[in-house]
Amino acid sequence: MHELTKTAAPPRPELHVATEGEFKGWQTWIRDSFENHIGPFWHRLEADGSVRCAFRVEKKHLNGSGNVHGGCFMAFADYCLFAIGRNALNGRGVTVNFACEFLDAGHEGELIECTGEVSRAGGSLIFLRGQMASGERLLFTFSRAKRKSLPQPNA
Repeated sequence: MHELTKTAAPPRPELHVATEGEFKGWQTWIRDSFENHIGPFWHRLEADGSVRCAFRVEKKHLNGSGNVHGGCFMAFADYCLFAIGRNALNGRGVTVNFACEFLDAGHEGELIECTGEVSRAGGSLIFLRGQMASGERLLFTFSRAKRKSLPQPNA
């Protein structure tokens, strides 16, 4: 699976850390078959406590016009918002709303990075927002509401 190896003592069994290459030290989840197919997508905790996510655009991410497919941006945004909101979610969640703006195209070979924040975390809903850029070029902005997973009976 690309350059992934299992961490010595991961906080969750599906969390992996790259041990070499461009994303050495970055984390990714392998629990989602679709993300595994279109990724890899990566995230890391920054020194200021924020989360940064990234992926390198490959040919498989492009649409027929040679730009990053809008669905790829949306799938990456979904990955990013779970990474950004994972402490507030404290487990799994489901999307109840997603809004986005396509601002510019991404191209093969570019590094796409994403930052964001939890806008509000209430009892059962978490509101998040973020933006993707390639260097200084803003490509995509988004916001989302997620419902925290309800405890499973007999869990």
